[in-house]
Amino acid sequence: MKAPDFSLPDQKGKIHKLSDYKGKWVVLYFYPKDDTPGCIKEACGFRDNVEEFKKKGAVILGVSKDSVESHKKFAEKYQLNFPILADTGKEVLKAYGAWGEKKFLGKTFMGTLRNTYLINPKGNITKKFEKVNPLIHPQEILKEI
Repeated sequence: MKAPDFSLPDQKGKIHKLSDYKGKWVVLYFYPKDDTPGCIKEACGFRDNVEEFKKKGAVILGVSKDSVESHKKFAEKYQLNFPILADTGKEVLKAYGAWGEKKFLGKTFMGTLRNTYLINPKGNITKKFEKVNPLIHPQEILKEI
C-alpha cells in the first residue's frame, strides 16, 4: 500500500515531506502527547537507537497533534536527535488511521493511537504496528528492516 504523502513542520519549524525520504526506510511513529511517560520512553528508545537505524538506511519521524513549540521543548528536554512533526490539524493522523477511539479510566474518547508505519524506500507501507509497547518498540522495528 502506498504511504500517504504529507508536509509537516518539525520541532525547529523545518518542513518535512514523506517524498523527501524516497530511497530510505522511514519509521513513521505516531504518539499521543509530548512529555508523557509512555511517549518519553518511546522517544528516548528511538533516540538511543538512532545510529542503528541510520546504519540500516532508515530515518525516524515522530508525529503527534502537539504544536511545534511543544515539540521543541520536548525535543530539547530529552535531546531527541530526530524530527518530531506537528500535525495540529490531525490530517496526517487521520490519513494513516492513527486517529481513533480510545478508552481510559472507563471513558471513551477520540485520540492519537500509538501506531507505527514502516515505509520502504519505494514509499510503500510494509508493516503497521498497532498498540505498541514503548519499551521494546525500537528493537522490534530494527528487526523488521
